[in-house]
Order: sequence, then C-alpha cells, then structure tokens
Amino acid sequence: MIRRDVLKSLAALTVVPASAWAEEPGLRLGAEATPFDAQTVTRRARAMAAQPYTPRPQIPESWRNLSYDDYRKIWFDARNALWENTDAPQRVDVFPPGLYFPQAVALNLVEDGTSRPLGFDLDVFDTTDSFPDVEIDDTLGYSGLRLRAELEKSGIFQEYAVFQGASYFRGIGTGEIYGLSARGLALKTGDPMGEEFPDFTAFWMERPAAGSDMITLHALLDSPSCTGAYRFDITHGTVLEMKISATVFARTDLEHIGIAPLTSMFLFDDTMRQRFSDFRPAVHDSDGLLIHNGGGEVLWRPLSNPTSLQVSAFSDNNPRGFGLCQRKRKFSGFNDLEALYHNRPAVWITPGEDWGQGAVTLVEIPADLEIYDNIVSYWRPATPIKAGSEHAMSYTLHWGADPVPATADIPVKVLNTAIGGRPEGGQIVAIDFAGSARVPQNLDEIEIILRSNTGTVTPGILQRNPETGGPRLAFTFHPQDASLVEFRAQLRLNSEPLSEVWLYRWTAT
Repeated sequence: MIRRDVLKSLAALTVVPASAWAEEPGLRLGAEATPFDAQTVTRRARAMAAQPYTPRPQIPESWRNLSYDDYRKIWFDARNALWENTDAPQRVDVFPPGLYFPQAVALNLVEDGTSRPLGFDLDVFDTTDSFPDVEIDDTLGYSGLRLRAELEKSGIFQEYAVFQGASYFRGIGTGEIYGLSARGLALKTGDPMGEEFPDFTAFWMERPAAGSDMITLHALLDSPSCTGAYRFDITHGTVLEMKISATVFARTDLEHIGIAPLTSMFLFDDTMRQRFSDFRPAVHDSDGLLIHNGGGEVLWRPLSNPTSLQVSAFSDNNPRGFGLCQRKRKFSGFNDLEALYHNRPAVWITPGEDWGQGAVTLVEIPADLEIYDNIVSYWRPATPIKAGSEHAMSYTLHWGADPVPATADIPVKVLNTAIGGRPEGGQIVAIDFAGSARVPQNLDEIEIILRSNTGTVTPGILQRNPETGGPRLAFTFHPQDASLVEFRAQLRLNSEPLSEVWLYRWTAT
C-alpha cells in the first residue's frame, strides 16, 4: 500500500562541473550539448538492460533526514521556471530533493536535435529562515518536475501535470485538483514477496512550439528487473491527454507485470458506511473500475476497502479501454471543504494496438486512513515477458471529470451503489442508474438480469429515482454461510443491453 505523501525514490543525476554551466537566469543549463533523436532513450535503455542493475547513489544524509515540516520550508520560485520570460507556451518547475526523495532525477532540455542537462542550484528555491543547513555535493539533483501552461487566463500559468517519485505521475483537466496517480510500470503488485517500484531516472523535455498546447517528454526507466524507454505527448485542456509509447527491456522474467497502472484511494462510501465514524458520506479519489472489454461489454465494478487483500482479474482479449472513475460529482456527495473529492479526475486508458490475451487486474488493499493509496489497477498480459526480450506498447491516458470517449452505443451508467442491513436479516443493495432518453417511461418494459454465485437473492425491483431521473434497482440477499459473494446485474431492453454490467464482490466483515 502506498502512502499518498510518500513516493518511492528517483534516480541519480549525472553531474557536470560548475565551470561547464552557461550563465543564464533561473534554471542552469549545461553548456555542453549532446545529440538527441527519437531513439536516444531507447538505445540507452537497451544497453542498460544488458548490464546488471546498479543502484543509484543517495543524496547527502542532511537532505534525507529532513522532517516533513522541514521539507515544507523549501519551495520552487516560479520566476526561475524553465522558459520563463520567453515566448514558449509552457513552463517547467522543479522539486527539491530530500525527505521521501533520497535520490535525484536527471533533467535535460532538448532543442534542435541536441540535449543539455539542468544542473542543481539551491538558489532556484525559496526557503524560510528556519530551513536547516544542508550539504551540497555532486549527488544532488531535482526530485521531479511540474508542467504549467495558460489554462484559463492569458499570462497566468497553472499546473496540470507532475512527475515525481519512482515512476509516478499525475494529471488534471483544467479546473480540477489532483487525485489518483499513474505509473510507468507496476511489478509484482500484491505479491507476497513484495512489490518492486521502477524509477524514472531521467527526463528529456522538448521545447514546445510557439502557441502549442502540447509538450513532449522522454523518460528512462530503471529497476532490478527491467529498463524502459518512454515518450509522453501531453496536451492540456478540459480533458488532459497523454499519449504514451514505451519499450520495456527485461533483465529477468517479468511474470507479474502491470501495464498502464493507476493508483488511487478508496476509504468508504454507501456500501460500507457503518465501518467508519465520519461526518462525510464518502471518502475516495475513485469509486469504480470501468472496463470496455474486447467482447463489447461495458463493466462497472464499484471499488471496495476490504478487511483483507483482494485481487480481481477480469480476463479479456484486446480490451478497448479501462480506467478508474470518480462518478460522484456533487459537493454533497463528500461534504469536504478541504479535500474537494468531487473535483478529482477520472482516468481512461485506451490501448494503441491489440494487447492480446490478459486481464484487467484490480488490487484492493485494506486501509484505515485516507492518506494511503490502496487501490491499483493495470493490464496484466497472459504471457510473461522473458529475460532478454523487449516489449513495445502504446496507449493514451485521458484525465478529466468524464474522460471516457462517448460512443453511439454507450450504455446507461451506474451512478451509485448502496448496501445496508435489513432489520429482519439479510442485506439490501440499491443500484442507481443514470437518467437517459433510452430508459422507457414504463420501467416494467425493462428486463432485470441478476445473479450471484452463492447465497440467496430476491427478484430485483425497479423504481424511478426522483433526484437522478434514472431507475434504481433494489434487491435483498442472504449470504448464509458465505464469506464472499460475487454479483452480476444488468438492465436490458428488447433483449439488448440497456445499462452497464454491474459487478460487485461482497465480503463479510
């Protein structure tokens, strides 16, 4: 389980002597340029994979021992941003090292077919008077980067994406706040032997064209099990788009690999309200896993915070897309004036080619506090990637309130799931579906498909929800002696799917 304010370490910076730096305001660029093309990072990752893994050096102990309060006393001065006071349409900020980031990540600027490194400079940061004395040596570098652009007002550069910690990165659509995270790669998630966290050890940033709302980043990934070369074409907007192409080079057999992983937080909602004494009706960054599988079905799996680790695998062949969604979009759904969970993005993943056989995998980890990211989803190929081989892939991430591309045959959405005990015994389940012109006025015309793998289930009842305008399906189930029950429900009209397929795993507490 990942603590939301503790991300894994980054990689070492290649240090250039101070005499080699050009005299420029703000972030310092190395005077020496090296050739860079579309295959530079790929060639480097391939060569590294042929060698044993070498851990990166750590930054000085005085930085690593900073307390959380100390780390908050240092911050980047936006006046020193890359491309500040130029006509470039983007700005890049950097983050200080230290605390949860004990290694540095190399940052490089790409222009006109050449690359120059950014050197560490403490002067690009502001600090309070009580920031402790720290050692400056050649192991220091920045811990990550932040992208900004003119999103809502000319001359005001607002952030829209962050890359910091292991291979983690986050994005938002215009006007949103950060929530769930993505990663370059997941390895051995939920494995009893422990998870492995690859690092983005270096980035190359291409200077964007004048007037462009797109920026290109290249990233080098490294870990004991593999290396990787990544390209990000990032376009900001109401829905943020990240087109990703990558090649992974295996040092060892990658038997449990997660492609396009997402990491989120789910503490509680209407399915398990009784477990938490809280003034808020729900606390989560995401409330469901949405899958559009290769067979054309659209599946909705509400998330859960179980009392023991749960791993669910949704087998598929060439998925059309999947992602973690936040469907509650009203403040009243959370009643939180600080976290503003209703304004956090969903992420939708669209494969760029056929991914073949595998499974969309969901890992749900028990959590008792909202500071922990306890939800992970990813695509797990059916065939392991053998040591010495390469695996190329591409996909697109869309970040936004409702980033799933609309299609003519999109089914009626599930809005909410609520579960609670009945005085006479058993559990009642209420599933609210969205209002839609496709839903007939006479709900009796709708066929209810409802199944469970164990226990007993009453016939479902449909009623109109006056607040949503859509139908509500309610039923009661008795688990009997079962500690786990799997449900599947769908509304159909004229023998055709009307709604998404609702899937749920109930567990005894």
